[in-house]
Amino acid sequence: MEKTFNPSDIETRWYQTWEEKGYFKPSGQGDAYTIMIPPPNVTGSLHMGHGFNNAVMDCLIRYRRMQGRNTLWQPGTDHAGIATQMVVERQLAAQGITRHDLGREDFLKKVWEWKEESGGTITRQIRRLGSSVDWSRERFTMDDGLSNAVKEVFVRLHEEGLIYRGKRLVNWDPKLHTAISDLEVENVDQKGSMWHFRYPLANGATTADGKDYIIVATTRPETMLGDTAVAVNPKDERYQALIGKTLILPLVNREIPIIADDYVDMEFGTGCVKITPAHDFNDYEVGKRHNLPLVNVLTIDAAIRDQAEAFNFDGTVNMEVSTDIPDVYRGDDRFVARKKVVDDLDQLGLLEKIDDHALKVPKGDRSGVVVEPFLTDQWYVRVAPLADPAIKAVENGDIQFVPKQYENMYFAWMRDIQDWCISRQLWWGHRIPAWYDNEGNVFVGRNEAEVRAKHNLADDIALHQDEDVLDTWFSSALWTFSTLGWPNDEATLKTFHSTDVLVTGFDIIFFWVARMIMMTMHFVKNEDGTPQVPFTTVYVHGLVRDSEGQKMSKSKGNVLDPLDIIDGIDLETLVGKRTTGLMNPKDASKIEKRTRKEFADGIASYGTDSMRFTFLSLASTGRDIKFDINRLEGYRNFCNKLWNASRYVMMNTEDQDCGIGGGEVELSLADRWIISQLQKTEQQVSKALDEFRFDHASQALYEFIWNEYCDWYLELSKPVLNGDSSSDAAKRGTRRTLLRVLEAILRMAHPFMPYITEEIWQQIGPMAGAEGDTIMLQPYPAAEADKIDAQADTDIEWLKGVIVAIRNVRGEMNISPAKQLPVLLQKGNAEDERRYKAYTGFLKSLAKLESLTWLPPQDEAPMSAIQLVGDMQVLVPMAGLIDKDAEITRLQKEIDKRDQEIKRVEGKLSNPKFVDRAPADVVEKEKQKIAEHQAALNELQTQMDKIKAL
Repeated sequence: MEKTFNPSDIETRWYQTWEEKGYFKPSGQGDAYTIMIPPPNVTGSLHMGHGFNNAVMDCLIRYRRMQGRNTLWQPGTDHAGIATQMVVERQLAAQGITRHDLGREDFLKKVWEWKEESGGTITRQIRRLGSSVDWSRERFTMDDGLSNAVKEVFVRLHEEGLIYRGKRLVNWDPKLHTAISDLEVENVDQKGSMWHFRYPLANGATTADGKDYIIVATTRPETMLGDTAVAVNPKDERYQALIGKTLILPLVNREIPIIADDYVDMEFGTGCVKITPAHDFNDYEVGKRHNLPLVNVLTIDAAIRDQAEAFNFDGTVNMEVSTDIPDVYRGDDRFVARKKVVDDLDQLGLLEKIDDHALKVPKGDRSGVVVEPFLTDQWYVRVAPLADPAIKAVENGDIQFVPKQYENMYFAWMRDIQDWCISRQLWWGHRIPAWYDNEGNVFVGRNEAEVRAKHNLADDIALHQDEDVLDTWFSSALWTFSTLGWPNDEATLKTFHSTDVLVTGFDIIFFWVARMIMMTMHFVKNEDGTPQVPFTTVYVHGLVRDSEGQKMSKSKGNVLDPLDIIDGIDLETLVGKRTTGLMNPKDASKIEKRTRKEFADGIASYGTDSMRFTFLSLASTGRDIKFDINRLEGYRNFCNKLWNASRYVMMNTEDQDCGIGGGEVELSLADRWIISQLQKTEQQVSKALDEFRFDHASQALYEFIWNEYCDWYLELSKPVLNGDSSSDAAKRGTRRTLLRVLEAILRMAHPFMPYITEEIWQQIGPMAGAEGDTIMLQPYPAAEADKIDAQADTDIEWLKGVIVAIRNVRGEMNISPAKQLPVLLQKGNAEDERRYKAYTGFLKSLAKLESLTWLPPQDEAPMSAIQLVGDMQVLVPMAGLIDKDAEITRLQKEIDKRDQEIKRVEGKLSNPKFVDRAPADVVEKEKQKIAEHQAALNELQTQMDKIKAL
């Protein structure tokens, strides 16, 4: 083995080997275990969220693969309708052309060309994470198989009356000219205004206080051109006499009613609310309850129309309401029209006042423009009938959320579900399988030929296909079964469906998770006709944040790229993170020093394994992940620790008789103990993985590998291997234990750290008697209860207690670790005395003792430093061990230094100017300094007293 662990040397090499040899494919043996990768956007690139969820999924899939399951981790990407179309349109714009210049067919050719050339970035990056997905089965939501599944689902739902076309309000992006989902809308905090206008009452009506107008307030004055009512609360005594009367809509001069609706908050503003059903989602619901006309005054560009559109709620044209719009506003952008409307109402004396108002402005996450509620014809899924069985599946435990609290979020959405708008006004995507004749009649089918045959349409009847495409979430809702060949490949579906675990973020529980449950249960059935669930467990994780819990953003400078972590961060960039929540300045300085020393080129490379282990150690269920570079640094050291321990094992076992092939073997106390601890750790890790507690599993692994195997067992092995009194059988037993326990450690850690474990196992595995070409296909360690040795466990804990006690004395008394000490044991029980007699050799070697003596309880001990192990005293006689005068001088210097620091800080805190002007946290830190110095001073004084008493 190389002297130092260099992840960059092994990672790419091993991943290529694994993939080329087909290790990621299902074995065909054992019960199936399936995970579907949440398909990343084909336009995407790796971010910390991908790093985290891929670490979780790969840990699970490697764990189950090693348990002998027939594992399938299904990869794929999403066609990302809007995002992909925007990418290609930007490329065309750079050439001075638009998609409309090309036409639909040629534009789609360009998109496919882009996908083939540039659309695989994220899948290449996922390989760098070590993700063992079956790339031979990679799918794309626009490939032929998924396209056929999408058409099949659409047609069947339409035939069942669950898909329909209707005129409804949608989130409309005026730049992209398409409806968008709620998930694609960002509500941005913004300072705005609330305009208060007077609406004149009609037919001589007056308010209770004699005014001939009422006041309404709005943040969007331009939409008043489409008002069809003003609403008041039916319990509001101020306006009860006006309910049923009318008023004159200013500027348009259209007479509109005053209606009563509980939606109105009497305490907000004047208690009068303008109702614009075609331009506000809440107003739409009010308008539906009161059967108001819908008057649309905006174009698809969010400009004022030349003539308004008026509709009834059934989608028919309303012929009764006036659709006139004053000439002065026609063609104006909405914000230009807003200023004109306010100015004109002011000129008319109808502007009451303007208040500052904090707004949440909806903006398209892709376009960045303000989104409009807009009245359009769209395709919808009637989801309530699909929701009922999906709710029951979670209620009865067929599907379980981890953590369970997310079931409440799921139920809240599902029990108040609205019909789903599935059409988008794009060219890139699954084109809606519907055709229209020249009369506007619509026909749905899998293709035009089927439509003509189904509806007996003659060849000379012209048909044109719907121009819209389906919402990207529609095809991804079919992900678990469409990727397995539905509706054609029944064998694959039967083998791998239902899938086992879905790993996803809480933010798409409704948009994706719930829709997958509904669609799958409707279309995939068991042999007895009962619905199949898409997955049995939903593991929900939080956001990856910085170490202070802040969301990562470029503006904050706290964003990390997972590939930078793996392949190397420029030192200046790394150190620049010190003020951005990824590390504190003190830690940054330490890392900087280490990095400059270790990496001559100034690049800090942490490798995939340390990054994955960091993610898994932070994967506490139900919480956001606070990513801290200090943790990453620690787990890089952990990899080095495992590497160096393996080198020690190799040096002591290579070309030696290790008892693997037979021969007499004698196990030492340390051998029996580490084998026993291994069984307990195997139990802990497997239990934690089964319960999705990756944090507990990684902690158990870390504790066992670092503390028990490396720090204790390797040291405990040295007296046996190097001792002249050790028999050949004892040495053989320790060599065998070194190898077998390390080999089990490598298998146990492989799902967490695949690369370093594979690299080491290639040498350790054969020496330990393992067969096979890769650790990936080795059995996962399973605890053997009969190897748990309670006696060995307690005896080693006693040994560790004595050794730690002696080390504490050395530290407190500033005694060199190399100096051999006389040690006395006194006031112990019979078990302590038994252990003293049995393990004196161990203790003398490991604790570097000149002598170890059992002192009868009645004997008087010399002046000693005392530590307790249970009730037993560990005594280190001080006489002759240290230069008393020199030690007193040294301690006095330390005491004086601490005294001066306390006085300095106390002086600072007694200065009113400092206390009054400094931030509270700075003052608190100064107070903490006093407490820390005082604690150290107390400790030093105790030591001084002990030394003086010698």
